[in-house]
Formats: sequence, C-alpha cells, structure tokens
Amino acid sequence: MNILCVGDVVGSAGCRHLESVLPTIKRQYAVNVCIVNGENSADGNGILPTSAKSLFQFGADVITTGNHVFHRREIYDTLDENIGIIRPANFPRTAPGSGVFIVDKGRCQVAVINLMGQVYMDTLACPFETLDALLADPSLPRCRIVDFHAEATAEKKALAYYADGRVTAVVGTHTHVQTADEQILPNGTGFISDIGMTGPIRSVLGIRPELSIEKMRGKLPVRFAVADGPCRMDAVLLSVDPSTGKTTAIERLGIV
Repeated sequence: MNILCVGDVVGSAGCRHLESVLPTIKRQYAVNVCIVNGENSADGNGILPTSAKSLFQFGADVITTGNHVFHRREIYDTLDENIGIIRPANFPRTAPGSGVFIVDKGRCQVAVINLMGQVYMDTLACPFETLDALLADPSLPRCRIVDFHAEATAEKKALAYYADGRVTAVVGTHTHVQTADEQILPNGTGFISDIGMTGPIRSVLGIRPELSIEKMRGKLPVRFAVADGPCRMDAVLLSVDPSTGKTTAIERLGIV
C-alpha cells in the first residue's frame, strides 16, 4: 500500500499547484491514500470550507491541520461534520472537530491522527499522553499515520521514537521546509521531521519576502499575502505493509 503525505498547502497559489500536479503523482506512484495538510489553504491563513472542498476535489482523502485551524470561524461547523478534516487531537474536547479520521478504502483502512507540539507553540495537552490514549482504542486499524504539527525537531523525533512500532509513520508539518532526514526507525515506523510546503518557491514560507522582512525589521503587525510565481509540492511517499502496519520504504518528493 502506498500513502502520500503532502506538506502544508499555502493559499490559492498552493491549491492551484496541487490541482495541477497531484492527480498525476497519485497515478504515477499508485497512491492508495492521500493525506494533505491544509491549515493554510485559505488566503491569509487558516482553512475555509471552500479551500477544504478544493483539496478534496484535487485528490485528498484526509485533510490535517495545525495551529491555524481555528483562525477562520467559517470552518467550525465543517470540522464537526466529520468528513475527513481533522484538527490536533490534543486541543480541548470542547474544540470543534476531531483529531482522528479513519480512511476506509475497502481492502485497506488507515487511521490518520493529528497532534500538535508544545515547544514554541500554544500550550495544549501533552502530545505523548494524547497519543497513548488514542492508541488504546482497539478499533484502530494497523495502519496509523501521525501528522505531528510542531516547531522543534527534537520534539518531533522524540515522539517518533516514543511511537516506534505502534504507528506506521510520524510525519512532521508546520515549518514549511522539507527536511532531509527521512528514515525508518528500528521497529518499523517511518519518520521525517517536516514534509515541507506546497506553495510559491520564491517566498518566505509561502509569503511575499518583502512582507516578512518588513515584519521582522519593523516589529509591527503586517498583513501577509501569498507570494507569486512558480510553486512546488513537497510530499513524502510511504510504502506500507498492510498486514503489519509497518513502513517498508519512505521517499521524499518535490514536484514543480
């Protein structure tokens, strides 16, 4: 079984690029399940029902999110509909939505879990303890992908080792920069610190460089806008043994 995990889609530019390349990539690599991080898919930031609908139309089976998921109130009701858009599971239970979604393809089922880190991030419940609670559910299928939306590389890798052998893969999101540390841990869990970003190449994490410079130099609020120009889709392809739920191969992709 092949599972494709796509890095944070940034704005309408990222959505358009996803539309242009994802269907071909899914055919080329015989992708069974596609997971897309869409927390910045709306222009500005956050996710809207319209941007989520586009991601599903372009080929996502599940949309994961992160710290920007609740920035647009229009998405709240959609999160509660349990249609495959999930938010970090360690938000309080009173938050809209769920942190787990099970993709059922008939011959294969994949549980997708979304968690958020604590280091340099908003204070949420412990991701390690939240993961333990989720994995205690006996109904979860063997294949389990964790999108860990976190800032610190050490926290991401620590969670991966903590979950090694209990989940299929831990894939990092949030930094928008694809890392070169893809690997399979000793007990069969695939890992990469960060998948990367789907959005403009000539940008600062998808944003027009001059706006990021203005914010960092002037220290005053700046209204960000998505950059123009050519885009790239960062992703990671996992080959998984469905009988064990272990990752057998992991490959980084960067599609322009």
